Amino acid sequence: MSIRILITGGSGFIGTNILQYYIDKNVRVINIDTAEPRNIEHFQHWEKIDIRDSKALKMFSNEYSPTHIVHLAARVDLKGTKLNDYSSNIEGVENVIKAINFCKTVKKTIFASSMLVCGVGHVPKNYDDYNPSTVYGASKVKTEIIIKANKDMSCAWNIVRPTSIWGPWFGEPYRNFFDVVTKRQFVHPNNMACTKTYGYVGNSVYQLDKLLFSQNNKLQGKTFYIGDKPPINISEWADEILFELGLPPAKKAPLFLFKFAAIFGDILGKLNINFPMTRFRLKNMTTDNILNLDDLYEAVGEPPYSRKEGIKETLCWLQKH
Repeated sequence: MSIRILITGGSGFIGTNILQYYIDKNVRVINIDTAEPRNIEHFQHWEKIDIRDSKALKMFSNEYSPTHIVHLAARVDLKGTKLNDYSSNIEGVENVIKAINFCKTVKKTIFASSMLVCGVGHVPKNYDDYNPSTVYGASKVKTEIIIKANKDMSCAWNIVRPTSIWGPWFGEPYRNFFDVVTKRQFVHPNNMACTKTYGYVGNSVYQLDKLLFSQNNKLQGKTFYIGDKPPINISEWADEILFELGLPPAKKAPLFLFKFAAIFGDILGKLNINFPMTRFRLKNMTTDNILNLDDLYEAVGEPPYSRKEGIKETLCWLQKH
């Protein structure tokens, strides 16, 4: 049977990149999403289906008969106030599992979760150590529990938790970060800048592909963070971007100025006025979030892109878009 890949949420950031990856390899691939593709060249690979519509999803999956599924579709913003606001995440994963069991052609599925199943700064002891600080994170905890509890799924599977992924076709928050840095508006929060586990999307696609087609039975049912080693300080990253542009390093400012700007930004936010700094963003800028990728690297090997190469690719994409 020839390979046929189904990607849910292929109009999103990571989805757009992995869809292109398989198109370039001449692999038959389809994207189901309620949103139009970001890349106009992907329209011929798109079917408008809501994963909350179980009947439509099962019927299409049965007709397409995928051999592999990458389930990325989800509501990912943090604006929801109750779990029902994230029905795409919870009902969606239930319906994907139903479709898998209905069509019976799927060999392997990758289910995308989120690193926010644990709040920023909480390093989990294991992959069942949940500590979400947002409703979105809680919805992803629910989806992981649903997947792990489904003992009758008719295919092999893995759960992946993307870390802070960036690169071509990205949106908030790292598109904003690149825009601020390239416009020379980024200021280092003195010595309080955080160190985090980030991931260039080209490497993320490589890692997802390796997991999707792995023949190692020992990986069955395991969870992995997706990202790059080593972690990096956000101030160092900003200066690396500036260096590629031939510009001097960013300036520094005392932390109290950031705190004042964050309070001001929160006030403007209540008036529906966007401001580049809020207390939530300041916390993200100053709280380390280092995640263990050793098991991922052991499973899939070293990724193909260095951070410098990723920065160059991203800057080239920004010039075109």
